[in-house]
Amino acid sequence: MLLGIEIGGTKLQLGVGQPDGSGLAELVRLDIDARRGATGILEQISAAAPALLSRHSVRAIGCGFGGPVDVDAGRVVKSHHVAGWTDFPLGTWLTRQLGLPAMVANDADTAGLAEALYGAGRGANPVFYITIGTGIGGGLIIDGQIYRGNGAGAAELGHLRPGLQFDDPESNLESFAAGWGIAAAAQERLLHPSPKRLNVVAAGKKVKRPDEVRQRLIEIEEADEEHVADLLERCNGHAESLTTKMVGEAAAAGNGLALDILRRAWQALGWGIAQMITLLAPERIVIGGGVALLGEDLLFRPLRREVDRYVFPPLAGTFEIVPAKLGEEMVVYGALALAAEALAG
Repeated sequence: MLLGIEIGGTKLQLGVGQPDGSGLAELVRLDIDARRGATGILEQISAAAPALLSRHSVRAIGCGFGGPVDVDAGRVVKSHHVAGWTDFPLGTWLTRQLGLPAMVANDADTAGLAEALYGAGRGANPVFYITIGTGIGGGLIIDGQIYRGNGAGAAELGHLRPGLQFDDPESNLESFAAGWGIAAAAQERLLHPSPKRLNVVAAGKKVKRPDEVRQRLIEIEEADEEHVADLLERCNGHAESLTTKMVGEAAAAGNGLALDILRRAWQALGWGIAQMITLLAPERIVIGGGVALLGEDLLFRPLRREVDRYVFPPLAGTFEIVPAKLGEEMVVYGALALAAEALAG
């Protein structure tokens, strides 16, 4: 048996199983207290792992970590969510603490490996995995192996910048389409409504006379006020508390403002995916993460339209965009595959 570990920003999971996607013999899920930093997470692993190892005769360990990782050195580069991980030798620590060979990789790469081997990417090659949650991560799986580039990180889709004018590294796809980016856009629309433009008057129906233009502007303003009021009600009047989940729920109920916010997010993300397809030509793109729970109507169908809009024409129709299948345990399943690699190496 093997041990797979997921270390995220809010969640720690330890699962025991075989590297074949057949299921987990046992899973331990713990909440992370970011205030305790890396030390707190290491203490949780030290407390939970020994019993799992002894009950299941574990032979190796794999770990998917929520941040950039130097795989060859087994070192965490940094964490964007929890302090204390910078340049930490996690692979060495796991081996010393638990007495078994260990391998560490980025969590998006690890999730992508799981989906390619056992989930929605199974049978396709190459597979590009995208996680849309607090951030946007990517993983490229070729011939059942994670593509790691020169070792400093690869397939970081969320850090593409959507256009020549975006020279600030923070103006990337995450700022448009990650959970925090969508929430920030919605909050901005509530706190600083954009002025009306006459070109929106033409949306939906053709107008000719001045009285029709005036009436259309009144209709648009009334609808906007209704949609703003709906979003404010969902966050109890505190615009800064509006979340992506609230925006999604409003969009599902037909809120035009929420739908427009999502449309703009998927336009940026669709552009980014189209550029990736042009370079890598994957057979299947698998999308997971919390934001992916918005589902077919609110995410996948409009996102596919945006990808088709921007993709290199000869590659149109050569790929699929599908939701992930393995749920919350996908990083653990991928970590089991890493553990098998550690055992073989």
